[in-house]
Amino acid sequence: MMQLWILRRWFKRRFGYARLACLALLVLFAGFRILDPAPVEELRVRTFDTFQRFDPRKKVARPVTIVDVDDKSMEKLGQWPWPRTRIADLITELTRLGAVVIAFDAVFSEPDRLNPNVAADTFPNLDEETRAKLRALPSNDQVFADAIRRSRVVLGESGLPEEITALDKTLPVTGLAMLGEEPQRFMFDFPGLLRNVPVIEHAAAGRGLFTIRPERDGIIRRVPMIMQAQGQTMPSLTFEMLRVATGSGTILIKAEKAGIKSVGIRGLTIPTDHNGQLWVHYARNDASIYVPAINVLDKTVAPDMIAGKLVLIGTSAVGLNDIKTTPVSRAMPGVEIHAQVLESALTGAVISQPIYGIAIEFTTALLFGLLVIVFAPSFGPVTLVALGAVFASALIGTSWYFYAQHRLLIDFTYPLLSTTAIYLTLIFSSFVREQAQRKQIRGAFAQYMSPVLVEQLAQSPEKLVLGGEEREMTIMFSDVRGFTTISESYKHDPQGLTALMNRFLTPLTNAILARKGYIDKYMGDAIMAFWNAPLDDPQHEINACEAAIDMLERIDELNQVREREALEGGHTYIPINVGVGLNTGIGVVGNMGSDLKFNYSVLGDSVNLASRLEGQSKEYGFPIIIGSRTAMAIRDRFAILELDFIMVKGKTEPEVIYAIAGREDTAQSGRFQRLRNLTIEMLACYRGRDWEGALAAIERGRRTDEAHSLELLYNLYDTRIRGYIESPPPEDWNGAFALLTK
Repeated sequence: MMQLWILRRWFKRRFGYARLACLALLVLFAGFRILDPAPVEELRVRTFDTFQRFDPRKKVARPVTIVDVDDKSMEKLGQWPWPRTRIADLITELTRLGAVVIAFDAVFSEPDRLNPNVAADTFPNLDEETRAKLRALPSNDQVFADAIRRSRVVLGESGLPEEITALDKTLPVTGLAMLGEEPQRFMFDFPGLLRNVPVIEHAAAGRGLFTIRPERDGIIRRVPMIMQAQGQTMPSLTFEMLRVATGSGTILIKAEKAGIKSVGIRGLTIPTDHNGQLWVHYARNDASIYVPAINVLDKTVAPDMIAGKLVLIGTSAVGLNDIKTTPVSRAMPGVEIHAQVLESALTGAVISQPIYGIAIEFTTALLFGLLVIVFAPSFGPVTLVALGAVFASALIGTSWYFYAQHRLLIDFTYPLLSTTAIYLTLIFSSFVREQAQRKQIRGAFAQYMSPVLVEQLAQSPEKLVLGGEEREMTIMFSDVRGFTTISESYKHDPQGLTALMNRFLTPLTNAILARKGYIDKYMGDAIMAFWNAPLDDPQHEINACEAAIDMLERIDELNQVREREALEGGHTYIPINVGVGLNTGIGVVGNMGSDLKFNYSVLGDSVNLASRLEGQSKEYGFPIIIGSRTAMAIRDRFAILELDFIMVKGKTEPEVIYAIAGREDTAQSGRFQRLRNLTIEMLACYRGRDWEGALAAIERGRRTDEAHSLELLYNLYDTRIRGYIESPPPEDWNGAFALLTK
């Protein structure tokens, strides 16, 4: 006992319990590095992100072109997916222009819905001879396959979280050769595989997975070059393009006990991490490599944009939801990530995290940790701060040197973390909470706000009051007129009705998001949205009215396309008409619901009035009806027309309501001035109980060239006035009309 007591006193005097605690922390953090938990990994990859932002890849060549299914192309050619015959034309033209390899960042997993045999069985009122001729035509998929066979095309496939169908063993596969350890156990493994229809698969020169797995924080840093999908080893889309371009028949995979080291083809070896992933060496977004698909089809593309290039066919359209976050960009189309991989590989500008890098990090952490444990208690605070700064600068500088000079990712944040454990743990805890909050905000609001506003909210979460607050807001309700009639025309085609709803809800949603609006909810064919929450919007009334006009313009464009489609397809055309109600007022906004499920929404009388106004748009003959507070805020920017003084059911105070007839240019037009003067004259007589004068004003209005614009309004007041002639309103009547319905 005495000897043990003496040993303890000697240890305490010589080393102290603080050093023992530091040794324990050193061992603990060594275990952390071996286990590599999420916080340690995230700090490391964030460091690599910083390196790429400071020193992104410099483009020395542009061997890749992206044929972009962008908004311009879809506006002219219709929504994606296009008929396979059109895509076949795209391949044919690209091949004629000299594309080396063509690849699709998309999968054609189902037969074309516009195949002639489908039309034969779908279109009514066809005679049997016509049906027989349609069935005798080659399918769109066959036409597509024939175009693929005449070119060098790599088809995209997708890994799935579960198996959907048994694999077709007759489909071709890419040859593999393996050197060293068995690599399959290190690869990402997808239980399922989504392939293209067989007739297309058989025609292709190659097949590759375009599946990209984001990291925990949603950022794309690494792209798998080789994967397992439903028991089959598959190359990535980009690596298969390289294989086809070089004429290689086999992919060589090198693996060690620690994991996969590299993948290679004839004349090209790409270093990977232990899971077979390539660290993407990003350059900045490059708009110069994009070519709209419509420019290829109408043969206006510059030939040198295609000749001798690897061509990726993909999309940058936000509506198709293929926008990713990378270390150098918060909004990079997924197809451009594939292009970045190809550019890095073909120009030799790759970065890698060598397997031996972990040993370097571990040794450095132990060495510097022991030095700190032994010598730190001997120094004063100022000296410790100075040495700590030198130590941190040396580690960061060495890590930067490896990246900048050798393009190697050697992490020294772990040694820093181990020697300043308590401080960095507190900092990192704050960092993780911030990232989690940003991710939560992105997840909660990404479907209801524009990406720019979501990112502003994620960067400044203090602007979001989740518990509820009172705000002056502008609320919108929109609804499709006569949707029941439209629905009945699709009673035997529920998929068609769903597609139609998506087709008109998408442009309406985009119009709202583009004007800083927040989508509260979808109610069948109706939309509820609001402005000035969660982010401040000083011009919320103007933005809401601009969005309403944009919605009508986009629906007009959609109706024109649908009318042409109906004419070409020989079916009945029913136009889509939208009514919009807008009102500005105080609302309570915040998270509302239960403990299990809630939604960021708004409540209040101003919301109810906006809903009532939307319902009245069909009665007054104007598609956009607004409340008085909205009208007063935007009267100098839009053509507004006073309609009525109404008492809404459930409210005690009447409200003057207005219609928006157009923007400022409309307000200055002579036609609108005549409309407004006619309406003012009629309303003045009406509210002054001059029934005959009001009817006379209506008759004069009906004889003008603009009469059709006010026909429903005239009819409404004509009926109402004749009712008052027979049964006059009370003496204290203030001109307000009580609505009997909501």
